[in-house]
Amino acid sequence: MQSKPLHGRTVVVTRARAQAAAFSLQLVEAGAAVIEFPTIRVEPPQDLEPLRRAIQEVREYDWVVFTSANGVTAFGRELRGQGLDAQALSGVRVCAIGPATAAALERMGVVADLVPTRYIAESVVAALAGADTLRDRRILLPRAAVAREELPRGLRALGARVVEVAAYETVPDGEGMETLRQRLDRREVDLVTFTSSSTVINYHRLLGTFTGGAPVAAIGPVTARTARELGFAVAVVAEEFTTAGLVQACIEFFRR
Repeated sequence: MQSKPLHGRTVVVTRARAQAAAFSLQLVEAGAAVIEFPTIRVEPPQDLEPLRRAIQEVREYDWVVFTSANGVTAFGRELRGQGLDAQALSGVRVCAIGPATAAALERMGVVADLVPTRYIAESVVAALAGADTLRDRRILLPRAAVAREELPRGLRALGARVVEVAAYETVPDGEGMETLRQRLDRREVDLVTFTSSSTVINYHRLLGTFTGGAPVAAIGPVTARTARELGFAVAVVAEEFTTAGLVQACIEFFRR
């Protein structure tokens, strides 16, 4: 056990509880003790009608762009709710922002036509522009109810006709906050991890920037920027914007 790279380290995982298990397991396999502190909960949007309508009309689109596994899960759930399956996307090209999103699509029976080499919105725009002439292309974005504007703005600047629909929304959770606060007070935490801007924002709403002196690790530059803007001391930014990449970045941080 002591030969494992994160042996003796205690790491806070702030993902939604439904998504935390796989990330937590990766950390445990690397030797870490994990405290799961879900700062967000993923729920259906308040109004599902735009998503339902988009699914009914999905074959009228040239591209469907998924920016998270949550978006894929929500889209697939509504697809099944209408008695449809992956064949509904036949003839429509599909883009996934990264490998985790592409894997979620594969579980739904869809192979992504395009996965950018960097897993951020700006890279999606560049990859789509390289794969297709975007002028007058109809692009569907099923994503979080509140999301960054860089992607639709960049696509529209290239002439695409973009339709955004809320596939899900994130709401504050914070289960176990007092227990975590006590452990932070006792300086029992070595690292706090954030896997999205929403986890950062909701942690901040619950605990401010209090980490008990523990540094912060972010899954990528967008999440890191959000954390820094809110006043967190970001010490680790994954080079590969996946949970596996974040675990590796944590290992390298403690080795240094």
